[in-house]
Amino acid sequence: MPGAIFDIPLIFVGPTIILILCLYSVIGLLIVRRFILPRLRVQIADSEFGGAMLQAVMVFYGLATALIAVGVWQSYADTSEIISSEVTAIAALYRDVGNYPEPLRSTLESELRTYVRYTIDEAWPMQRMGKIPVAGIALVGEFQSDLIAFQPATDSQRIIHAETLRAYNNMLLERRLRLDSVTTGLPAVMWIVVIAGAFIGLTSSFFFKVEDARFQSIHAVLLATFIGLVIFLIVALDRPYRGDLGLTAEPYQLVYDQLMKPRE
Repeated sequence: MPGAIFDIPLIFVGPTIILILCLYSVIGLLIVRRFILPRLRVQIADSEFGGAMLQAVMVFYGLATALIAVGVWQSYADTSEIISSEVTAIAALYRDVGNYPEPLRSTLESELRTYVRYTIDEAWPMQRMGKIPVAGIALVGEFQSDLIAFQPATDSQRIIHAETLRAYNNMLLERRLRLDSVTTGLPAVMWIVVIAGAFIGLTSSFFFKVEDARFQSIHAVLLATFIGLVIFLIVALDRPYRGDLGLTAEPYQLVYDQLMKPRE
């Protein structure tokens, strides 16, 4: 699936997918009824066999798309959870460094604020374009150097330092998972199954001897609409950061405003 389609507003994507499938259903049905069915000498009695074949095709296609849709939704939900976990780790880390002596405390707090602002202002727009941001590595490395250089002088400082390092490691883990999730999406082979299966299923509905073409067209359009809705659902959730339903940096902004923003 071309990456650009995920940046198109869903209000256009959904109707377009459904319209393409409905046009295929109507035009394909008319062509088959006029040019192919007469040569095959299909009779009304053959509809029982055709119905069984259509049912088999749609059962397998429905099972495949259902599993894919569930997988896409699970990936979307997992990515949202990763973001929440990273934000929680950042908040805990910021509170922990607040217990360090000056001037290290101000330095670490400033570096964390810079990292969060970078994530909101620079990293997130790149993620919404399907690109993995890399500039954050330098910011994290600078924070780590200052943090590790600290030598605790008392037991309380040792405890605080150990907890801070644990929170920092948790943040690094969640950050790595977030970056890995930027390129999350269905592989090309699955999109081939989804798209090709839709046209195969619709084509299977053409080979019936129905006297009223309008009656058959209505059912073909309804089937195409339902398949289009399922494909639309998969497209809408396939890339967690892109499109109208893309995950936003709002959790980071909330933590920054409530916990990190310098008071005037």
